Amino acid sequence: MTRPRIHFTAETGWINDPHGITFHDGEYHLFHQYVPDSTVWAPNCHWGHAVGPDLLHWDRRPVALAPGDGDDGIWTGSLVDRPDGAVILYTSTVQPDLGRGRIRIARATDGSWDHWEKGAVLLETPDDLDLIAFRDPFIIREGKSWRMVVGAGTADGDALAVTYTSTDLQDWTFDGVAARRNTAEREPVWVGALWECPQIIEVDGRHVLVSSVWDDDVLYYAGYGVGSYANGRFDADTWGRLSFGESYYAPSFFRDADGRPCLMFWMRGVEDGDVGWSSALSVPHVLEIRDGSLVTTAHPSLEAARAGRADLSRIAGQVVDLEWTPGGIGERIDLLNAGERVAALIRTEDSIVLERTGEETWSAPHAGGMVRIILDGPVLEAITSAGVLGGAVSPVTAVTVNEETVSAYFLE
Repeated sequence: MTRPRIHFTAETGWINDPHGITFHDGEYHLFHQYVPDSTVWAPNCHWGHAVGPDLLHWDRRPVALAPGDGDDGIWTGSLVDRPDGAVILYTSTVQPDLGRGRIRIARATDGSWDHWEKGAVLLETPDDLDLIAFRDPFIIREGKSWRMVVGAGTADGDALAVTYTSTDLQDWTFDGVAARRNTAEREPVWVGALWECPQIIEVDGRHVLVSSVWDDDVLYYAGYGVGSYANGRFDADTWGRLSFGESYYAPSFFRDADGRPCLMFWMRGVEDGDVGWSSALSVPHVLEIRDGSLVTTAHPSLEAARAGRADLSRIAGQVVDLEWTPGGIGERIDLLNAGERVAALIRTEDSIVLERTGEETWSAPHAGGMVRIILDGPVLEAITSAGVLGGAVSPVTAVTVNEETVSAYFLE
Protein backbone atom coordinates (compact mmCIF):
# COMPACT_ATOMS: atom_id res chain seq x y z
CA MET A 1 0.00 0.00 0.00
CA THR A 2 1.13 3.54 -0.72
CA ARG A 3 2.33 5.38 2.38
CA PRO A 4 0.57 8.73 3.02
CA ARG A 5 2.74 11.81 2.57
CA ILE A 6 1.23 14.38 4.95
CA HIS A 7 -0.35 12.00 7.46
CA PHE A 8 2.34 10.94 9.91
CA THR A 9 3.17 7.22 10.14
CA ALA A 10 5.92 5.26 11.83
CA GLU A 11 8.68 3.95 9.58
CA THR A 12 7.73 0.57 11.03
CA GLY A 13 5.58 -0.35 14.00
CA TRP A 14 2.28 0.68 15.49
CA ILE A 15 1.24 4.20 16.52
CA ASN A 16 -1.79 5.60 18.27
CA ASP A 17 -2.61 8.70 20.37
CA PRO A 18 -0.79 11.92 19.44
CA HIS A 19 0.15 14.11 22.40
CA GLY A 20 2.48 16.88 23.51
CA ILE A 21 2.19 18.77 20.20
CA THR A 22 4.12 21.99 20.81
CA PHE A 23 5.60 24.85 18.77
CA HIS A 24 9.08 25.41 20.21
CA ASP A 25 12.11 27.30 18.87
CA GLY A 26 10.61 27.72 15.41
CA GLU A 27 9.40 24.17 14.81
CA TYR A 28 6.65 21.81 15.87
CA HIS A 29 7.27 18.81 18.08
CA LEU A 30 4.91 15.85 17.84
CA PHE A 31 4.87 12.99 20.33
CA HIS A 32 2.75 9.87 19.97
CA GLN A 33 2.11 6.39 21.27
CA TYR A 34 4.45 3.93 19.56
CA VAL A 35 4.94 0.16 19.67
CA PRO A 36 8.10 -0.82 17.75
CA ASP A 37 8.23 -4.05 15.77
CA SER A 38 4.46 -4.59 15.84
CA THR A 39 1.52 -3.79 13.59
CA VAL A 40 -1.00 -4.27 16.41
CA TRP A 41 -1.38 -2.48 19.71
CA ALA A 42 0.55 -3.85 22.68
CA PRO A 43 0.76 -2.50 26.25
CA ASN A 44 4.51 -1.76 26.06
CA CYS A 45 3.88 1.65 24.47
CA HIS A 46 6.71 4.16 23.99
CA TRP A 47 6.60 7.90 23.34
CA GLY A 48 7.65 8.40 19.73
CA HIS A 49 8.87 11.84 18.64
CA ALA A 50 8.94 13.84 15.40
CA VAL A 51 9.68 17.43 14.44
CA GLY A 52 8.55 19.53 11.51
CA PRO A 53 8.06 23.07 10.22
CA ASP A 54 4.35 23.11 9.42
CA LEU A 55 2.27 20.28 10.98
CA LEU A 56 2.27 18.37 7.68
CA HIS A 57 5.87 17.34 7.04
CA TRP A 58 7.62 15.45 9.82
CA ASP A 59 11.10 14.11 10.50
CA ARG A 60 11.14 11.12 12.83
CA ARG A 61 13.37 11.47 15.87
CA PRO A 62 14.63 8.90 18.40
CA VAL A 63 12.16 7.46 20.90
CA ALA A 64 11.66 9.98 23.71
CA LEU A 65 10.51 7.61 26.47
CA ALA A 66 10.59 3.81 26.63
CA PRO A 67 9.37 1.18 29.10
CA GLY A 68 11.70 0.18 31.91
CA ASP A 69 12.71 1.84 35.17
CA GLY A 70 9.44 0.74 36.75
CA ASP A 71 7.21 1.33 33.69
CA ASP A 72 5.71 -1.56 31.72
CA GLY A 73 4.12 1.00 29.40
CA ILE A 74 4.54 4.73 28.70
CA TRP A 75 0.99 5.76 27.88
CA THR A 76 -0.61 9.08 26.95
CA GLY A 77 0.11 12.36 28.73
CA SER A 78 1.06 16.02 28.27
CA LEU A 79 4.10 18.19 27.68
CA VAL A 80 4.61 21.52 29.44
CA ASP A 81 7.15 23.88 27.84
CA ARG A 82 8.58 25.94 30.74
CA PRO A 83 11.36 28.56 30.64
CA ASP A 84 13.46 26.37 32.93
CA GLY A 85 12.96 23.26 30.81
CA ALA A 86 10.21 21.11 29.37
CA VAL A 87 8.52 18.37 31.38
CA ILE A 88 6.30 15.48 30.38
CA LEU A 89 3.61 14.08 32.64
CA TYR A 90 2.63 10.66 31.37
CA THR A 91 0.61 7.59 32.30
CA SER A 92 2.90 4.93 33.73
CA THR A 93 1.34 1.48 33.51
CA VAL A 94 2.36 -1.65 35.38
CA GLN A 95 1.15 -5.21 34.82
CA PRO A 96 -1.30 -6.73 35.56
CA ASP A 97 -3.73 -3.81 36.14
CA LEU A 98 -2.98 -1.71 33.08
CA GLY A 99 -6.20 0.32 33.28
CA ARG A 100 -5.40 1.91 36.64
CA GLY A 101 -2.38 3.98 35.73
CA ARG A 102 0.04 6.16 37.66
CA ILE A 103 1.11 9.69 36.74
CA ARG A 104 4.87 10.10 36.38
CA ILE A 105 7.11 13.02 35.40
CA ALA A 106 10.04 13.20 32.98
CA ARG A 107 12.34 16.15 32.25
CA ALA A 108 14.09 17.16 29.04
CA THR A 109 17.86 16.93 29.30
CA ASP A 110 18.65 18.78 26.07
CA GLY A 111 17.18 21.51 23.90
CA SER A 112 16.26 19.13 21.08
CA TRP A 113 13.79 17.25 23.30
CA ASP A 114 15.35 14.04 22.04
CA HIS A 115 16.50 13.02 25.52
CA TRP A 116 14.44 12.79 28.69
CA GLU A 117 15.11 11.68 32.26
CA LYS A 118 12.34 9.96 34.18
CA GLY A 119 11.49 11.26 37.61
CA ALA A 120 9.19 10.21 40.41
CA VAL A 121 5.73 8.72 40.26
CA LEU A 122 3.60 11.69 41.30
CA LEU A 123 0.14 10.13 41.61
CA GLU A 124 -1.42 6.70 42.00
CA THR A 125 -4.99 5.80 41.07
CA PRO A 126 -7.15 7.11 43.94
CA ASP A 127 -8.72 4.36 46.05
CA ASP A 128 -11.91 6.11 47.16
CA LEU A 129 -13.66 6.58 43.79
CA ASP A 130 -14.11 2.88 42.84
CA LEU A 131 -12.21 3.43 39.59
CA ILE A 132 -11.60 0.78 36.96
CA ALA A 133 -9.52 3.19 34.86
CA PHE A 134 -7.28 6.22 35.49
CA ARG A 135 -5.06 7.65 32.78
CA ASP A 136 -4.16 10.40 30.26
CA PRO A 137 -3.19 13.54 32.23
CA PHE A 138 -3.85 16.90 30.55
CA ILE A 139 -2.29 20.05 32.04
CA ILE A 140 -3.93 23.49 32.20
CA ARG A 141 -2.21 26.70 33.30
CA GLU A 142 -4.44 28.67 35.71
CA GLY A 143 -2.86 31.90 36.92
CA LYS A 144 0.21 30.97 38.93
CA SER A 145 -0.80 27.34 39.41
CA TRP A 146 -1.44 24.26 37.32
CA ARG A 147 -4.41 21.96 37.04
CA MET A 148 -4.26 18.36 35.87
CA VAL A 149 -7.29 16.68 34.26
CA VAL A 150 -7.22 12.86 34.26
CA GLY A 151 -9.60 10.48 32.51
CA ALA A 152 -11.36 7.89 34.64
CA GLY A 153 -14.24 5.45 34.77
CA THR A 154 -16.08 3.77 37.64
CA ALA A 155 -17.35 0.23 38.07
CA ASP A 156 -20.90 1.66 37.85
CA GLY A 157 -20.37 3.07 34.36
CA ASP A 158 -19.63 6.69 35.22
CA ALA A 159 -17.20 8.46 32.90
CA LEU A 160 -15.19 10.99 34.91
CA ALA A 161 -12.69 13.78 34.52
CA VAL A 162 -10.90 14.18 37.86
CA THR A 163 -8.62 17.09 38.69
CA TYR A 164 -5.55 17.93 40.75
CA THR A 165 -3.79 21.23 41.46
CA SER A 166 -0.11 22.13 41.83
CA THR A 167 2.15 25.16 41.98
CA ASP A 168 5.26 23.40 40.67
CA LEU A 169 4.10 20.41 38.52
CA GLN A 170 5.69 18.12 41.10
CA ASP A 171 3.42 18.09 44.18
CA TRP A 172 -0.26 17.60 43.37
CA THR A 173 -3.39 17.89 45.52
CA PHE A 174 -6.61 16.05 44.64
CA ASP A 175 -9.27 18.61 43.75
CA GLY A 176 -12.30 16.46 42.94
CA VAL A 177 -14.44 15.46 39.98
CA ALA A 178 -14.58 18.09 37.23
CA ALA A 179 -17.30 16.33 35.22
CA ARG A 180 -19.25 13.07 35.33
CA ARG A 181 -21.75 11.31 33.06
CA ASN A 182 -23.12 7.78 33.18
CA THR A 183 -23.04 5.42 30.22
CA ALA A 184 -26.82 4.99 30.50
CA GLU A 185 -27.33 8.63 29.44
CA ARG A 186 -27.77 8.70 25.67
CA GLU A 187 -29.38 12.05 24.86
CA PRO A 188 -28.41 14.11 23.03
CA VAL A 189 -25.20 12.08 22.56
CA TRP A 190 -23.83 9.00 24.29
CA VAL A 191 -20.33 9.53 25.73
CA GLY A 192 -19.53 6.09 27.14
CA ALA A 193 -18.28 4.68 30.44
CA LEU A 194 -14.75 6.10 30.35
CA TRP A 195 -13.33 9.33 28.99
CA GLU A 196 -9.95 8.68 27.47
CA CYS A 197 -7.76 11.71 26.82
CA PRO A 198 -10.17 14.26 28.39
CA GLN A 199 -9.11 17.85 27.73
CA ILE A 200 -10.78 20.99 29.05
CA ILE A 201 -10.05 23.81 26.62
CA GLU A 202 -11.29 27.26 25.61
CA VAL A 203 -12.60 27.89 22.09
CA ASP A 204 -14.18 31.17 20.96
CA GLY A 205 -14.84 32.20 24.54
CA ARG A 206 -16.59 28.94 25.49
CA HIS A 207 -15.24 26.06 27.54
CA VAL A 208 -15.18 22.63 25.95
CA LEU A 209 -14.51 19.16 27.33
CA VAL A 210 -13.14 16.99 24.51
CA SER A 211 -12.92 13.27 25.21
CA SER A 212 -12.61 9.91 23.50
CA VAL A 213 -15.55 7.60 24.12
CA TRP A 214 -14.68 4.18 25.53
CA ASP A 215 -16.99 1.42 26.76
CA ASP A 216 -16.23 -2.23 27.58
CA ASP A 217 -12.85 -2.17 25.79
CA VAL A 218 -14.35 -0.74 22.59
CA LEU A 219 -13.09 2.60 21.21
CA TYR A 220 -15.91 4.60 19.65
CA TYR A 221 -15.39 8.25 18.65
CA ALA A 222 -14.45 11.73 19.81
CA GLY A 223 -17.18 13.44 21.80
CA TYR A 224 -17.43 16.78 23.55
CA GLY A 225 -19.38 18.96 25.93
CA VAL A 226 -19.75 22.74 25.53
CA GLY A 227 -20.38 24.66 28.73
CA SER A 228 -18.68 26.58 31.50
CA TYR A 229 -15.58 25.87 33.57
CA ALA A 230 -14.38 27.45 36.80
CA ASN A 231 -12.36 26.33 39.81
CA GLY A 232 -11.86 22.83 38.50
CA ARG A 233 -15.52 22.15 37.67
CA PHE A 234 -17.01 21.78 34.19
CA ASP A 235 -20.77 22.10 33.62
CA ALA A 236 -21.99 21.10 30.16
CA ASP A 237 -24.80 22.98 28.44
CA THR A 238 -24.84 20.44 25.63
CA TRP A 239 -23.07 17.27 24.50
CA GLY A 240 -22.02 16.49 20.95
CA ARG A 241 -20.08 14.19 18.68
CA LEU A 242 -17.08 15.43 16.70
CA SER A 243 -15.90 12.40 14.69
CA PHE A 244 -17.79 9.90 12.55
CA GLY A 245 -16.88 6.48 11.23
CA GLU A 246 -14.51 4.12 13.02
CA SER A 247 -11.15 5.73 12.24
CA TYR A 248 -10.83 8.98 14.22
CA TYR A 249 -10.01 8.67 17.93
CA ALA A 250 -7.89 10.20 20.69
CA PRO A 251 -7.67 13.81 19.43
CA SER A 252 -4.91 15.89 21.02
CA PHE A 253 -5.43 19.60 21.67
CA PHE A 254 -2.70 22.16 21.01
CA ARG A 255 -2.29 25.77 19.95
CA ASP A 256 -0.38 26.44 16.78
CA ALA A 257 2.29 29.09 16.30
CA ASP A 258 -0.42 31.74 15.85
CA GLY A 259 -2.43 30.66 18.87
CA ARG A 260 -5.24 28.89 17.03
CA PRO A 261 -6.99 26.10 18.97
CA CYS A 262 -6.27 22.87 17.11
CA LEU A 263 -6.73 19.11 17.25
CA MET A 264 -4.86 16.22 15.68
CA PHE A 265 -6.43 12.74 15.70
CA TRP A 266 -5.21 9.18 15.66
CA MET A 267 -6.58 7.47 12.51
CA ARG A 268 -7.17 3.74 12.91
CA GLY A 269 -7.26 1.18 10.11
CA VAL A 270 -4.61 2.79 7.90
CA GLU A 271 -1.81 0.26 7.55
CA ASP A 272 0.61 -1.69 5.39
CA GLY A 273 1.30 -5.06 6.94
CA ASP A 274 3.81 -5.98 4.24
CA VAL A 275 6.04 -3.00 5.05
CA GLY A 276 5.23 -3.27 8.74
CA TRP A 277 3.56 0.00 9.78
CA SER A 278 0.08 0.54 11.20
CA SER A 279 -2.07 3.63 11.89
CA ALA A 280 -1.63 7.27 10.93
CA LEU A 281 -2.21 10.69 12.45
CA SER A 282 -4.62 13.17 10.89
CA VAL A 283 -3.82 16.51 9.38
CA PRO A 284 -4.29 19.40 11.85
CA HIS A 285 -7.80 20.72 12.39
CA VAL A 286 -8.77 24.16 13.73
CA LEU A 287 -11.62 24.32 16.26
CA GLU A 288 -14.58 26.70 16.21
CA ILE A 289 -17.84 27.10 18.11
CA ARG A 290 -20.67 27.36 15.59
CA ASP A 291 -24.29 27.70 16.74
CA GLY A 292 -23.28 26.34 20.13
CA SER A 293 -21.56 23.24 18.74
CA LEU A 294 -17.89 22.37 18.36
CA VAL A 295 -16.78 21.98 14.74
CA THR A 296 -13.49 21.73 12.90
CA THR A 297 -12.10 23.51 9.86
CA ALA A 298 -9.02 22.80 7.79
CA HIS A 299 -5.80 24.22 9.20
CA PRO A 300 -4.21 27.02 7.08
CA SER A 301 -1.10 24.85 6.60
CA LEU A 302 -3.07 22.87 4.02
CA GLU A 303 -3.81 25.89 1.86
CA ALA A 304 -0.19 27.03 2.26
CA ALA A 305 0.97 23.68 0.85
CA ARG A 306 -1.03 24.01 -2.38
CA ALA A 307 1.00 23.62 -5.56
CA GLY A 308 -1.53 24.46 -8.26
CA ARG A 309 -4.77 23.10 -9.63
CA ALA A 310 -5.21 19.33 -9.68
CA ASP A 311 -6.11 17.31 -12.77
CA LEU A 312 -8.58 14.92 -11.16
CA SER A 313 -8.20 12.41 -13.98
CA ARG A 314 -4.59 11.81 -12.98
CA ILE A 315 -3.90 11.90 -9.25
CA ALA A 316 -1.99 8.67 -8.60
CA GLY A 317 0.69 9.29 -5.98
CA GLN A 318 -0.50 12.85 -5.33
CA VAL A 319 -1.99 14.55 -2.29
CA VAL A 320 -5.21 16.29 -3.28
CA ASP A 321 -7.16 19.01 -1.46
CA LEU A 322 -10.77 19.39 -2.66
CA GLU A 323 -13.33 22.06 -1.83
CA TRP A 324 -16.68 20.49 -2.68
CA THR A 325 -19.99 22.33 -2.49
CA PRO A 326 -22.57 19.72 -3.48
CA GLY A 327 -25.46 21.28 -5.32
CA GLY A 328 -28.24 18.87 -4.46
CA ILE A 329 -29.30 15.67 -2.79
CA GLY A 330 -27.67 12.67 -4.44
CA GLU A 331 -24.68 14.57 -5.78
CA ARG A 332 -21.54 12.49 -5.40
CA ILE A 333 -17.80 12.26 -5.77
CA ASP A 334 -16.56 8.91 -7.09
CA LEU A 335 -13.04 7.79 -6.21
CA LEU A 336 -11.50 5.46 -8.77
CA ASN A 337 -8.54 3.12 -9.00
CA ALA A 338 -7.67 2.02 -12.55
CA GLY A 339 -11.21 2.90 -13.63
CA GLU A 340 -12.93 0.93 -10.87
CA ARG A 341 -14.84 2.74 -8.15
CA VAL A 342 -13.29 2.10 -4.72
CA ALA A 343 -15.19 4.71 -2.72
CA ALA A 344 -17.71 7.51 -3.03
CA LEU A 345 -18.87 10.54 -1.06
CA ILE A 346 -22.59 11.19 -1.45
CA ARG A 347 -24.75 14.06 -0.24
CA THR A 348 -28.07 13.10 1.33
CA GLU A 349 -30.69 15.43 2.77
CA ASP A 350 -28.81 15.93 6.03
CA SER A 351 -25.48 14.12 5.79
CA ILE A 352 -22.41 13.17 3.81
CA VAL A 353 -22.10 9.41 3.28
CA LEU A 354 -18.80 7.64 2.68
CA GLU A 355 -19.19 4.37 0.76
CA ARG A 356 -16.16 2.10 0.40
CA THR A 357 -16.26 -0.99 -1.81
CA GLY A 358 -16.53 -4.08 0.36
CA GLU A 359 -16.41 -2.05 3.59
CA GLU A 360 -18.86 -0.55 6.06
CA THR A 361 -20.64 2.66 5.03
CA TRP A 362 -20.15 5.68 7.30
CA SER A 363 -21.88 9.06 7.44
CA ALA A 364 -21.55 12.44 9.12
CA PRO A 365 -24.18 15.17 9.57
CA HIS A 366 -23.99 18.03 7.08
CA ALA A 367 -26.27 21.05 7.03
CA GLY A 368 -24.96 22.45 3.75
CA GLY A 369 -22.07 24.48 2.45
CA MET A 370 -18.57 23.33 1.57
CA VAL A 371 -17.07 19.96 2.41
CA ARG A 372 -13.27 19.95 2.59
CA ILE A 373 -11.70 16.67 1.44
CA ILE A 374 -8.08 15.55 1.73
CA LEU A 375 -6.90 12.52 -0.29
CA ASP A 376 -3.46 11.25 0.68
CA GLY A 377 -2.68 7.77 -0.63
CA PRO A 378 -4.62 5.34 1.61
CA VAL A 379 -6.19 8.11 3.75
CA LEU A 380 -9.33 10.17 3.17
CA GLU A 381 -10.49 12.99 5.43
CA ALA A 382 -13.75 14.89 4.90
CA ILE A 383 -14.66 17.91 7.02
CA THR A 384 -18.41 18.53 7.05
CA SER A 385 -20.41 21.29 8.72
CA ALA A 386 -20.74 19.13 11.86
CA GLY A 387 -17.56 17.10 12.22
CA VAL A 388 -14.93 14.93 10.62
CA LEU A 389 -15.46 11.77 8.57
CA GLY A 390 -12.81 9.56 7.06
CA GLY A 391 -10.42 6.67 7.28
CA ALA A 392 -8.65 4.14 5.12
CA VAL A 393 -9.45 3.88 1.41
CA SER A 394 -7.88 2.01 -1.48
CA PRO A 395 -5.37 4.27 -3.26
CA VAL A 396 -7.16 6.59 -5.68
CA THR A 397 -5.91 7.32 -9.21
CA ALA A 398 -8.79 9.51 -10.42
CA VAL A 399 -11.86 11.36 -9.19
CA THR A 400 -15.10 12.00 -11.04
CA VAL A 401 -17.37 14.82 -9.88
CA ASN A 402 -19.52 17.63 -11.21
CA GLU A 403 -16.68 20.07 -11.95
CA GLU A 404 -18.94 23.06 -11.29
CA THR A 405 -19.13 22.11 -7.61
CA VAL A 406 -15.47 21.43 -6.82
CA SER A 407 -12.09 23.16 -6.73
CA ALA A 408 -9.12 20.80 -6.48
CA TYR A 409 -5.45 21.40 -5.70
CA PHE A 410 -2.31 19.32 -5.43
CA LEU A 411 -0.41 19.63 -2.16
CA GLU A 412 3.34 19.45 -1.78
